[in-house]
Amino acid sequence: MDASQAAAPVLPDLEPERRVAAMVANHHSQVWRSLRRLGLSESDADDASQQVFLVAHRRLADIVPENEQAFLLQTALRVAAEFRRTRRRRREDDDLPVLVDPSASPEDLADRGRARAMLDRALEAMPMDLRKVFVLFDLEELTTTEVANVLHLPRGTVASRLRRAREVFRATVLRMSTPRSPQYGAGGKP
Repeated sequence: MDASQAAAPVLPDLEPERRVAAMVANHHSQVWRSLRRLGLSESDADDASQQVFLVAHRRLADIVPENEQAFLLQTALRVAAEFRRTRRRRREDDDLPVLVDPSASPEDLADRGRARAMLDRALEAMPMDLRKVFVLFDLEELTTTEVANVLHLPRGTVASRLRRAREVFRATVLRMSTPRSPQYGAGGKP
């Protein structure tokens, strides 16, 4: 051993910390949106997204850098399922106030709230196997191949589920946006 090797201090490996920080910077918003669209409340999505990145940190050696997004979304699907199971057991509703954009008009806020509520109801009406594909493809804009990798499904199955999910989504939104027929005829009489 030469003198340069013996004198070199042993430094902690900071590479894993940098890699996790980069994963959070690159994928946090997508993971959070996916968790939210998979049925979690905003506060549960906050907690679940932290859980997703904690799992990624623990399993960092197992994650191929090119497959980070797929790993994170697979983990998000599992974490969301666990949060939903826990919520059903607790029967806890999360009605905390939501922060409001001060630059938006009241009408804009009301429109956004109605659109968000309609999206949430339409997604809740969708079976989970269809919802996963719909969220990843149509809302998170992954390719069919990426969705197939995340869900460990053949591309044909992804395409089939996506088609069915879109049909369910359209039918649900149409049903929600179609005004109900009035109970009374013209003149206010039955």
